[in-house]
Amino acid sequence: MDSELTGRVIGAAIEVHKVLGPGLLESIYQRSLAVEFQLRGIAAAAQSRVPLQYKGHVLGDDLIIDFYFPGQLVVELKAVESLTPVHVAQTLSYMKLSHVPLGLLINFNVPVVKDGIKRLAL
Repeated sequence: MDSELTGRVIGAAIEVHKVLGPGLLESIYQRSLAVEFQLRGIAAAAQSRVPLQYKGHVLGDDLIIDFYFPGQLVVELKAVESLTPVHVAQTLSYMKLSHVPLGLLINFNVPVVKDGIKRLAL
């Protein structure tokens, strides 16, 4: 894993959670994390659209990834009671389909955000 990039992303998520706390909508955390990335000089594509293909055919639908670092990292955000296997599967699918080997699944609806982070690798 690119420990420098993932460490910086996790640090930004911790700061957002420290300021806002748990219990808000995912969209609020997404916008706040985008601001925090900007303040920290982390270049990320927010709500990035990645064209979806099936066996070489463009489907016309795009994956919408919360934060996309092309070729490096996919960051998927949640604000749920607990992460489930389907959340992990969704993130792994986004990683596979966008050809990115690393992922962070971050749940902000926890007392301590580091307990809501799953690091994933293909």
